[in-house]
Amino acid sequence: MSSKTTRTVMRSAAWRISLWATLAFALGSMLVFVMLHQFVAGDIQRRSDAWLSGEVEVLGDVAERTPKDRLYSRVVSEVAELASKEVPNKQPSGGDENSSVFFLQTGTNGAMTLWVGRGDGQAELAAIRSTKSMADVPYDLRVKGFHIPFRVATVRIDDGSQIYLGLSERDEMRVLRALRIRFTGWYLLIVLIGFAVVFYATRRMLGFVRQITEAASRIGQSDLRSRVPASSHNDEIGQLARTLNHMLDRIENSMHQLHTMTDSLAHDLRSPLTAIRGQLELALLREVSLDQGEPIVSAIDELDRLCEFLNRSLDVAEAKADALRLSTVELDLDELVRVMVDLYEPCMSEKGLRVRMHSAGAAKVMADPALLHRVVANLLDNEMKHLRAGCTVWIGLSADEQFATLQIEDDGLGFDVELGQQIFEQGVKGRESNGHGLGLAFVEAVARAHGGHVSAGNREQGGAKLCIVLPTVAASYSLVRSEVEFV
Repeated sequence: MSSKTTRTVMRSAAWRISLWATLAFALGSMLVFVMLHQFVAGDIQRRSDAWLSGEVEVLGDVAERTPKDRLYSRVVSEVAELASKEVPNKQPSGGDENSSVFFLQTGTNGAMTLWVGRGDGQAELAAIRSTKSMADVPYDLRVKGFHIPFRVATVRIDDGSQIYLGLSERDEMRVLRALRIRFTGWYLLIVLIGFAVVFYATRRMLGFVRQITEAASRIGQSDLRSRVPASSHNDEIGQLARTLNHMLDRIENSMHQLHTMTDSLAHDLRSPLTAIRGQLELALLREVSLDQGEPIVSAIDELDRLCEFLNRSLDVAEAKADALRLSTVELDLDELVRVMVDLYEPCMSEKGLRVRMHSAGAAKVMADPALLHRVVANLLDNEMKHLRAGCTVWIGLSADEQFATLQIEDDGLGFDVELGQQIFEQGVKGRESNGHGLGLAFVEAVARAHGGHVSAGNREQGGAKLCIVLPTVAASYSLVRSEVEFV
């Protein structure tokens, strides 16, 4: 798996859900194990304490009943050695039988009188003397030279001597260590298997969400016929797919009705206007006086403006409803702008306007060429209409991996301050404008339909500036791939 694919998977919802679910399961399992570990450790210690308490009582009883003669030490030592063979949880060991158990008896003065175990018992006696213990309650004893503590029980006999019975916690710790090792192995295996199962199930379930995302991303891109594959399961995902398909059906019907209405309206209005214009042009062909011809020419101009207003109003209405019919192709925005500037420059020169263009090179975008031609033409028309002679228009074009930016500035009067953020709304225009307030609304709608945006304002040096940002071809393909690999 490539690093890019790995990063995509790790950013997916299936990865996050699996990660959080596995984390919750791992923490829960760890908590259960900690409780189980404590229970097992406590149970082992209770058994050891019960054995110690019982054996130390027996040893105390034997020591108390045995005559204090030369056989006393032998009898008590043999009983202590027998007790060491009955150690609970004892694991097979190649060492001395008494290596995990010791028996110590002290006299009334605290000196050692009898020792059974490994070594001479001095280290154990020193540890006992330095430890505060409670009678009849086993306690932990750490002996110098032993890294594993002893569990010690004590009993006092009638002659004032003290008997200590110690049991190494080695076997207990060995059992708990084996439990931890086995649990860790099974724990890691179960967590990994659980993560894989959750990730597979979640990724498969979210595959339907990916298909829904792909279908939704094509809405507004002239493809309303796509439908989400319906799931055979009657679960939430299946219900979502069916609901989305019903919604797409309604949207397609609505868009079809909107296109039908706008086409019919345009046809019904253009037909009489075209007929009237034809009659007026025929009237001009006849021999008419200058006084009669001027009103006819003025009427033809007004009809042309009315047709332009009709066409632009319908385009803005469709664009605002995200119903523009786009025929996108890969085109070079730099080439398109240069062609439009070459086309408009003679007319702008006649009006005394200067045009300066600076481009960083090719800027490939996925767009509808006809609509972008109209957008650039609209902006250049606005410059010609609103700038005084002697003004300069600067056109800049730049592009990076994500966006292509077209910026148009001038040193004219700029936008009216009171327009503010309403400058792109339909019907909003400046005080000195004699238009219909549709130009910038159309520009903004087209840019938004192509996945871009527009901003406008005034320059600090005076004049207006407008910036159009469109996604590049690479960004468009990257967006499609990211939608496909979303889950």
